[in-house]
Formats: sequence, C-alpha cells, structure tokens
Amino acid sequence: MSAATRALDITRELGMVVPRAVTGLNESTGWAGASPRGLRQFGEVFLDEFVLSGFTLLSGNLTKRVRPLTACAAAAEEMSALGIDGAHADPKPLRATAIQRRRIAGLAYERMTFEHDPALPKTLAADGLGGPARAVVHLCRHRDGPRPWLVWVHGAGQGGVEDLVLSRIGRIHHRLGFNVAMPVQPGHGCRRREWPSYPDLDPLRNVAGMMRAVSEVRAVVQWVQPQATAVVVSGISMGSPVAALVSHLERRIDAVALYTPILGLNGMIARHLTRWGQSRNGLRELLQSPVVSQLTSVIDPLAVDPAPPPPRRLIVGAWHDRMAMREPTIALQERWNGQLYWYDGSHVGQVFSRRAQRVSERFLREVVG
Repeated sequence: MSAATRALDITRELGMVVPRAVTGLNESTGWAGASPRGLRQFGEVFLDEFVLSGFTLLSGNLTKRVRPLTACAAAAEEMSALGIDGAHADPKPLRATAIQRRRIAGLAYERMTFEHDPALPKTLAADGLGGPARAVVHLCRHRDGPRPWLVWVHGAGQGGVEDLVLSRIGRIHHRLGFNVAMPVQPGHGCRRREWPSYPDLDPLRNVAGMMRAVSEVRAVVQWVQPQATAVVVSGISMGSPVAALVSHLERRIDAVALYTPILGLNGMIARHLTRWGQSRNGLRELLQSPVVSQLTSVIDPLAVDPAPPPPRRLIVGAWHDRMAMREPTIALQERWNGQLYWYDGSHVGQVFSRRAQRVSERFLREVVG
C-alpha cells in the first residue's frame, strides 16, 4: 500500500467517525440528542467509533495472507468432537518464577510471573500455537487472610498496570476488602511484544489465544482458592468469554460477572470488517463460515453452564454499544437468567460509569455478605 493510499484510507476512516456515531444513535432508542444526557451518550458512542477506527487502521493491509478455509477444517473437526470440557485441559499448578512489588497512583501491587503451557489440542499444537509461554498476573493482596478474591479479566488493548487505576481496583481492594488478581492476557500489556500474538485476524490463532487465556486464568483461580473465602471471576469485553468459560470449567467459582460481553471474537472481527468494503470479503467469509463456527464452539460462552447459581451471575450491557452491540448481552441473559443491568451509554463509556461501578460493588457485597 502506497503512502498516498494509506493517507487516503486514514482520512476516510476518521472522517466517518462522527457520521457513524450519529447513525448508530439514531438506529438505537432512548437518545435525546439535545439534552445533557444525550450529549454525553454522543460523546461515548463517538469514542466507541473512534476506537473501532483505530483498530481498523492498525490492522493494516491484509489479505493476501488469509488462511484458507481448508486449513481450518482439521482443527474444526477436532474441536467439535472434543467439546468444551474435552478441549480445555486441566491446568498444572501455578508456580511463580518471580514476584515484584510495585506501586501505581498510590496503590501497592505485585507483578507475578509464571511459566504456563495450556496443553492445547493436537491440531492447534501441530500448527505451532501450543507450548509454554511466560504468563503474568497483577496482584493486590491484603497481608491478613483468608479474604474474598476477585479475578478480573481485562479486554482487548488493555492489560497494562494503568488498568488497576481505570478499573477502580483500589476501591474493591480497600473498601470492599477483596484481594484482586488481574491476569494479563497473551499479547497485551507487558506481554505485547512477546509470543504468542493475540488477538489476530487468523481464526486458529484467536481460538488458541483464548484457550491459552482461559487456561492461565484457571491456573490463577486454582492458586487463589486455598487462601480465599470466596472467588469471583469477572471479564470485560474480550475478557468476558474467558470469564464465562472459567466459570464453567472451575466448579468452585462462587460468582461470575460479565461486562459489555462479546460472544465470538472471530464473529465480532468479521462484523467490523465491513468498514473496509469489499476488499476484505474473503476474510469476512472465512470468519463467518460454518467451519470457523465449528472451530470456535469450544470457546462459545452460550454453550457453558456456569457453576454459580443465577443470583450470582451478573451481566452489564451498554445500550448504545457500537463495538460488541446489544445482541450478546441479550443472548447471554436469556441463557444465564442472572442479574442484568443496562448502562445507558457505550462500550467504552461503561468503564467510567459510576452507576455501573455501584452495581458491581453491590454484587460483590452480596457474594460475601
């Protein structure tokens, strides 16, 4: 791609942010544009669209390297035969290789690293997607115990220590008395430049990456359980299916919460590829194909049976979500029949909502109360 073409694409994409935001709000309900609330909603939806444009531009110029559908067939067949319980191997016990004490914005935390091999199914391992990698988890721990633990799974593009501040982990740690573990997903935060890369535009890599994330989070859950009065697993956006799968595979989880959830990473990517018009039709057709649907059946949050009972399942959706949209929240609530809260803003805006924060804190108090 020439510099002039690239510049034209950037200009076109950024120029569409405002029209897309207005169109999205007009297609929704409950938007009164002339009110202070409506202006706040516009700002949040604008932010959703701006972030999506950033992801689109950073994905660069594909698609000569798109994996052919035939290259996914063997893995899809194996995943379908194994099912969720068969595909996800029980993790080996977590053994820390290093623990470093640090501080950010007055909050004391520890960075713990450990080597972890998710023992992926044969077809994924044969493609070079398995094997050990350095895993990282940030910890905020009280020195007495046992305490309730919150295991927080971040979303795409997150995983840095600043998320301890943005996610208001300090309030949960100090005011509610929780210990908090924030595993860093592969390809994020301090793991951004390390193998394996994740997420990707390759459906096999996305499945392997999420399975690896699930295995690492399960290892953390099993590590905290002996020192916990209760264990809550939460996930936001791309972390939501990870949390959902962990709540199914780890039967001693006490509660699970999902925020602006997604159903399928490959499907979500395919949906937003329409921004590039017909130039990415091949990739979009691959990601939306029955073969890839079969492949991703082992990371489908709609196929899980969470261990916590319905009153201890929370889903927080964003009414004007332009990234994950509303459909995943509705589908999951129909399947889970738990507590549901609709935030009246956007996908990104929910992170900063004090109302969503109060809902979360009330939920956590109910778990330990």
